[in-house]
Formats: sequence, structure tokens, C-alpha cells
Amino acid sequence: MSSHSSVHESSDTAANAAAVTNTTGTNTANTAGAGTSADLADLDASNSMKRGLKNRHVQFIAIGGTIGTGLFLGSGRSISLTGPSIIFVYIAVGAIMFLLMRAIGELMYRDPSQHTFINFIHRYLGYGWGKFAGWSYWIVLVLLGMTEITAVSTYFVTFFATFGIDLAAWKWLIELGFLVVLTGVNLIAVEVFGEVEFWFSMIKITLIIAMIATAIVMVIVGYHYNSVSVPGQDHPSLAGTASLHNLVDNFQIAPNGWLAFLMSFQMVFFAYEMIEFVGVTVSETRNPRTVLPKAINEIIMRVLIFYVGALAAIMVIVPWRSFQPNADGSFASPFIMVFRFAGLNWASALVFFVVITAAASALNSLLYSAGRHLYQLAQDSPSPTLGKLGVVSRRQVPARAIVASAALIVLSPIVNAIPGVKGAFVLFSSASSAVILFIYILTMVAHRRYRRSVDFMPDGFVMPAWRVTNTLAIAFFVFIYVTLFLDSSTRGPAIAGVVWLVVFGGYCVLREHWQERPLRRAARR
Repeated sequence: MSSHSSVHESSDTAANAAAVTNTTGTNTANTAGAGTSADLADLDASNSMKRGLKNRHVQFIAIGGTIGTGLFLGSGRSISLTGPSIIFVYIAVGAIMFLLMRAIGELMYRDPSQHTFINFIHRYLGYGWGKFAGWSYWIVLVLLGMTEITAVSTYFVTFFATFGIDLAAWKWLIELGFLVVLTGVNLIAVEVFGEVEFWFSMIKITLIIAMIATAIVMVIVGYHYNSVSVPGQDHPSLAGTASLHNLVDNFQIAPNGWLAFLMSFQMVFFAYEMIEFVGVTVSETRNPRTVLPKAINEIIMRVLIFYVGALAAIMVIVPWRSFQPNADGSFASPFIMVFRFAGLNWASALVFFVVITAAASALNSLLYSAGRHLYQLAQDSPSPTLGKLGVVSRRQVPARAIVASAALIVLSPIVNAIPGVKGAFVLFSSASSAVILFIYILTMVAHRRYRRSVDFMPDGFVMPAWRVTNTLAIAFFVFIYVTLFLDSSTRGPAIAGVVWLVVFGGYCVLREHWQERPLRRAARR
């Protein structure tokens, strides 16, 4: 990849000035003429990464990107908001996220040498918005990494607590241990990362399929269960019978009111967050123009099976009104409830083991993605100091950028130990989800610019009816952001996100504008 945007280059010629005015991103997209398939070997001429990810790696990385801890632990809260209609919310949000992935897929198919889809924001919207998106996305990844490493240690402690072993005093050591191991996985080789993610995803898939199969058997035999104590729930569960009637009787779209129904959209959206991760692996994937379309097109099927199938299986066993919050506002895991009702008393240990792998998978992916984004930012930066992070190791991974990102994530135990700092961290990490919406919107706008540019490849992985589907996706992301202002728990992060957009986004765009002025004057002479 070319490392620096043309806005950083010193030139007094009108030709270079015009080039800055017309395009600011990396120049590899223009190696082929308009409407022709660029040769991958030519595009890869400056791609220093190794294409070590196999088809099965990418397929399971895509699956892992759509299945997080939210499904295993947080789906009870979603179900309590709207009941069975939450299934339609998951389908609707999943369809929009599929449109996002089709847009990213079209861009990455055009130039599979790019390490991140953020580069297309840089290329088609200008260096200012590219800088805002690049740094914002990397910061979001680090904040999410800090959140995930805390979650990993929490779930690890909970897992061993089911066996009567108290590891609470060793949480910091658990966090450090997981981070060191997963950083090592990322540093060894991209093939090792892909293999680890493959098995992480396999574990998650196995639990979901086992739960769905359990539900089917319970419904077929009309299984009746008694009230039992469910780990993670401070009140006794109700007795019941596994039946399809639990799903359809007295069905309402918004049984708890339309505000609760609207709030369910943002909750489901955050469950799908980071689905775009597969778009970061393209520059290290073998046969990307064959593998990428397949991985993206199968996202809808994964949503139907792993989210809709799991939620339907849960609600045919547990009547949705049985999902009541604990005194602290938390909810028991629906997966634990289903297995406990089936008589599997070791269910909580099993589920938390899988949740540990899900959280570790998320942390592993965040380290991978954060390393690639920081590597790209370092390559694009005029700073010699930051530029030192923009190199790859002899194993062809951005080792320095990965270690630098991990070094910030490891600060999580320290941050959580300082009360004043912890409060600010919670606000920033919550606001990071709001900032993700800006990134998605900018990505869709960049896709629109691409479709109108000379770079457009009509024989590529084309997004269908792009004028309609692109606009629909943008409108949906705006709608989700608006819903953040409807509840006091999300209003603060929403405001913080807007402040970040205005302050940092405004700074990046205005700085680009002032840097370009001398070159524009030269172009007019």
C-alpha cells in the first residue's frame, strides 16, 4: 500500500494540486482503468502482509463476528423488552448489517490489498474524514478491548466459582495472562490467529446447535419442568412446559409499549457490533475475490440460524414474561435457564466456559484489528515516531502495532482500580458504540462516492440496488443514533459521541482544508 496521502506531499505543481483536489486516498485503486478488474498481483505489489488465511478461517471468522457474548448472556434483556417480536427486530437489524457488509465487500473486492475498509473513507471522502474514522475506530477497538479483557476475567472467575473455587483476588493476573497469550497468538503468524479463531467459533456454534436441538426435543415430548434455582438469578424461576404456544399466544409487536420496542433496536444493533471484522482480514486472505463474497453472502443465513433460531428455541421453552431483572438490573443467561430446565445441573459451568471462549475470541479479534488499524495509521502519518509502528515483522505481521495496542489494553486493571478514572472510562467505552455508528455512516457514504467514481468495477461484487439499499442503511444508522437519546442510560454516551464528532471530526476536516489551500491556489494559476 502507498503509505502517505498526497496532502502530505510537498509539491508546487498544478498537476499535484489537482490530484489532491480529486482524490486523497491511496492510489492503488486506480491501477486499472474504469470498469475493469484490477489484477490482484498489481494491487498486492505494496501489500507487505502474508495471505495466510484459508477459506475455512475466513468463514469461521465471519461466524465469530456475528456471535458474541451478548447472545449467550444479554439476550434475556432483549427478550424482556418486546417478547417474541424481538425475533423480527433481530432479522431487521441483521438485514441492515448485511447491507453494510455488502457495501464493505464491494469496496474490498475492488481492492483486496487494503488492510481495512477505513481506507476507502480516506480515499473517497478525503484525508480529514479518513483520519477521523481511522483514529476513532482504533480508539474504539482499544476501549472495547479493555472492556472485553475485564469481561474475560469476570467470566473466568464465575466459571471457577461454580466449582467452589474463588479466584476473585487474581482477576488482574487472569487478565494479564489472557492478554499475553492472545498477543502471542497474533504475533506468531496470521495462520495461527486464523486457526485459533476457527476453534473459538466452533465452540460457540456447538453450544448454540446443542441448545436448539435440546429445545426441539423438549417441544416434541411436551417437556414439563418445575421451578428451579437458576445461577445468576436472584429470584426463583417459574415452572412451565416447552411448547410453541409460548411463542405465539397473545402475540403483540410492542407488549411493553413502543418506547421499549424502539429501545430494542439499539440493543440488538450493539449485539451485531463488529460484524464488519471480516472486512479487515481481506489483505491476508488467500483468493480473496473468491472467499470474501461467499463469507459475506452467508451472513444472513448465520443470522437466521444462530440468532433467530436460538431466540425462538429459548422462548418456546421459557415464556418471555419469565425474563425478569435481578435487583441490580442484570438478567440470567437464557442458555443457562434452558439447560437447567432440561435437568442439566452443570449447565452454568458449560455456558460460562463457552462465554469465556466467546469473550476471548472477541479480544483476540480486537487485538488483530487494532494492530492492523494502528499499522495503517502509522503508514499514513507524516510523524517519524509514529511511522516506526508502520512496519511488519519477519513473520509478516504488524508486530509493533499489535504490541502497542495490547499495551494500552493491559491498562484496564489499573483503570478499573481508580474510582474517578473508572467513571470516565465507562462513559468513553459506552460512547464508543455511538462512535461506531458514525464510522458505519461514513463507510456507506464512501461507498456511494465509489459507485459514482471511475474506480467502479461493474463486474465486481456489486451491491444490489445500491441507491436504495445504501440510503436505507444510512437512514437506519441515523435512526439508531436517535434512539440513544430516548433513554437516560444511553443519552450520556450519545451526547459524548456527538461532541467527539464535532470536536475531533471538525479538527480533522478543517485541518485538511487549510493544508490544501496552497495547493488549490497553485492549481488555479
